[in-house]
Formats: sequence, C-alpha cells, structure tokens
Amino acid sequence: MPRAQIKDEKTYQKLREKGESKEKAARIANASAGSSRKSVGKKGGKSPSYDDWNKDDLVKRAREIGVKGRSTMTKAQLVKALRNH
Repeated sequence: MPRAQIKDEKTYQKLREKGESKEKAARIANASAGSSRKSVGKKGGKSPSYDDWNKDDLVKRAREIGVKGRSTMTKAQLVKALRNH
C-alpha cells in the first residue's frame, strides 16, 4: 500500500533496492511524480561540485542536513557523506 508521503511508490522501491537512503529515494520519487522522469535527471544546482568546496563549507553543509560524525571526517569523507545522504 502506498505511503502518503511517497508520490511514486514504484520509483521509490527501485531506488531503495539500489541502496539509496530513504530520504534520497523519497526526494527523487516525489520529484519525478510531478514531472517527467527525464526532466528530473536534467535538473541540477548551480553550486560547484563538492570537490571544489573547502572543508569548512562542507562541514557547514553536513550540519545543515544532519550528517553524523562530520567533525571527525576528512574532506573526502565529507564529500562522500554529502553525496550519499
């Protein structure tokens, strides 16, 4: 039975099977439900790649989205955590 907060259950389940987090799968599934899936993939932010950010900015972003253990992470670990959150 579909959950109220998930608009495209099929997409959500496929993303979860691929190993995406619940939050990320829900964001993608809900975004694709409102428009075509192809256009969702073309969307992109204007921010530079996390690789180009300095460590302080990465820690601030990690704090904003609730990444645990961020204060002891290296820059590479922060980038990986942010990409996989």
